[in-house]
Amino acid sequence: MSDSLLSVGKIVNTHGIRGELKIWLQTDFPEVRFAPKAKLLIMHPEHGEQITVTVAASRPYKQMYIVQFAEFNNINQVEKYKGYEVKVSKEESVELPENEYYFHEIIGCNVVDDEGKELGVIQDILRPGANDVWVVRMPNRQELLIPVIDDVVLDVDVESKLVKIHLMEGLL
Repeated sequence: MSDSLLSVGKIVNTHGIRGELKIWLQTDFPEVRFAPKAKLLIMHPEHGEQITVTVAASRPYKQMYIVQFAEFNNINQVEKYKGYEVKVSKEESVELPENEYYFHEIIGCNVVDDEGKELGVIQDILRPGANDVWVVRMPNRQELLIPVIDDVVLDVDVESKLVKIHLMEGLL
């Protein structure tokens, strides 16, 4: 079931006494995900307990969003949800522009160089600033950091889970 869900945030704390929650964002579309009347799933990270909630109101706050769910209006009702993940179904994913991908589409892709040599599998995505960096676990267990720029990433085929890159000098 959780394979068909996308994480859009994580509840990190309560805010005020009226049941508002601080949510750490894991989405590029918070204005869509946390729009009034949006349906979300909050899920316990370990035992998977799920509750469907409806956004009543939300607003940006630092690197987070403050969200009020229609189902709760008091701090005592929401205190127990700290640490819960906020999810949506994959069917509700926002269509991305060409050459942009969701994390779940990239993580697990095999990486080959422009001569077809296998380099490893993408394990993680870092977002340090100007561009994302894909963390590739190589067969020798070392990590290769791939900057996601046009000079390096030549082709991404999410259907076949294959990424072709140009190994610029200094990457290996």
